[in-house]
Amino acid sequence: MHSFSKAFLQAGSKVLEQLDANKLDQIASELANVRDRGGRLFFLGVGGSAGNCGHAVNDFRKICGFEAYAPTDNVSELTARTNDDGWDTVFVEWLKGSRLQKNDAIFIFSVGGGNAQKNVSMNLVRALDFAKSVGATIFGVVGKDGGHTAKCSDLILIIPTITPDWITPLTEAFHGIAWHCIVSHPKLKVRETKWESVSKAA
Repeated sequence: MHSFSKAFLQAGSKVLEQLDANKLDQIASELANVRDRGGRLFFLGVGGSAGNCGHAVNDFRKICGFEAYAPTDNVSELTARTNDDGWDTVFVEWLKGSRLQKNDAIFIFSVGGGNAQKNVSMNLVRALDFAKSVGATIFGVVGKDGGHTAKCSDLILIIPTITPDWITPLTEAFHGIAWHCIVSHPKLKVRETKWESVSKAA
């Protein structure tokens, strides 16, 4: 009998084989520059990608010493802005309130990357356009063709599409692979993670 789980894992293995390791190194190097100049790091994503943003904020702050934030971690402000002004503007207005500037960076986690022509994830599109206008550095880990994120980013990792059936789950899963690689990179990591430090002490 054909195993769905085996097929899914095999697709994940193919994604892993095709990931651009050089791009991950470049992202780590440029993120080090952002940190060294005192820039802040803002993670933007929706749905499962929003959950990934919150996890990444923890890792970049604790492991790499960044001042990092995700607007989706503040449900009160997020829902107030959505209710009062509309979903499309939640990220751009949050970035304006945070006084995003050229020393800062935004990091997009997304499946499609936003698409103005198709009116998809316009909150990301507007945030990207604003970040570009102030000269902030833009990073992204996205799927498919990268959408608007690919057009605006300074550095982007595109998760390859192995099958159209699993674009979303594989992209969101490999967000985690990508950022865990980045925060473990010697150019960024400033603090040992707990279980590694325990193992070394044993």
